[in-house]
Amino acid sequence: MPSKPRRTSGGRPIFAFEPHPSPIAASERSARIADPGFGRVFTDHMVTMRWSEDAGWHEGRLHARQPLTMDPAAAVLHYAQEIFEGLKAYRTDDGGVALFRPEANARRFQESARRLAMPPLPEEYFVESVRALVAQEREWIPEIEGGALYLRPFMIASEVFLGVKPAGEYLYMVLASATGAYWKGGARAISLWVSHEHSRAAAGGTGAAKCGGNYASSLVAQAEAIRRGCDQVVFLDAAERRWIEELGGMNIFFLFADGSMVTPPLTGTILPGITRDSILRMARDEGVDAREEQYSIDQWQEDAASGRLVEAFACGTAAVVTPIGRVAGPDYGFTIGDGGTGPRTARILERLSDLQRGRAPDPHGWLQRVD
Repeated sequence: MPSKPRRTSGGRPIFAFEPHPSPIAASERSARIADPGFGRVFTDHMVTMRWSEDAGWHEGRLHARQPLTMDPAAAVLHYAQEIFEGLKAYRTDDGGVALFRPEANARRFQESARRLAMPPLPEEYFVESVRALVAQEREWIPEIEGGALYLRPFMIASEVFLGVKPAGEYLYMVLASATGAYWKGGARAISLWVSHEHSRAAAGGTGAAKCGGNYASSLVAQAEAIRRGCDQVVFLDAAERRWIEELGGMNIFFLFADGSMVTPPLTGTILPGITRDSILRMARDEGVDAREEQYSIDQWQEDAASGRLVEAFACGTAAVVTPIGRVAGPDYGFTIGDGGTGPRTARILERLSDLQRGRAPDPHGWLQRVD
């Protein structure tokens, strides 16, 4: 009979620990995390857990990171039942380690699962899986500016069959990766290409789910942005090709001369970012007029030209807060402010980073310490 996770005396689920037989030596680990970049330097261990129609969630394990052995008829390879999350663990100034809002990621993971007809992972399993992995791999967190441990929980349909239906078996996993700055060359204002040809998502689709297909569909537009000399692509709505939605992997904010800010509303076509929500709540705590409302590409151009719009930035777990300096489209281009990092964007990044690293008060209880 498949084993359900045992629990601690405090009720937390336990992921059975199987130590790596030959972990990376400390000296080699230090060399790897000295300048890790993003998403290429992985830790020794990973988490796995399985689900089946008969047994539910079972076989939760923390064990050596290793390749997967998959049947070529595994459902994920044919029908793309796959979802993922992204969050970080940070070193705090008091020498500890903390996760930022993991329960919010857990709830979004559940919503993504429901949209793709997958079994929702209980919040306690999600949070404990990332907590246990961070506790084991805390020495992989780089002690550099912007250093963190990036966590990638994900779930795939593992049942072996060829038929269009929800799978009867799933595999949940968590990887950990030492990370430094997301952008090569450090923080700077980026340039955006506005895609008028390609859409990221449409009403009723999977835009609000964090699934691989949303990102795959953005790559052709991202490649066009690079060809046009821009760093990232920004998408318009699928119906009117008028309203700003989001970047290929980040939400977007607009800051105005009157002190207010705007971000596109959650209408089911954009991802409900944890960083996006945190920034909105922090701004409102300070009395800022932070609105969720539609903002058109024409209005963006007009406001940048008139000076009504003074700053704009993109945000997400990986890149945190990234200023936007220049925007281009098929027959237009414009600069925001002086094209660099504005003071309000810099302050938002500083405040968020201070909160994530335990340097500032945490009124909402977003920081979860790791034992």
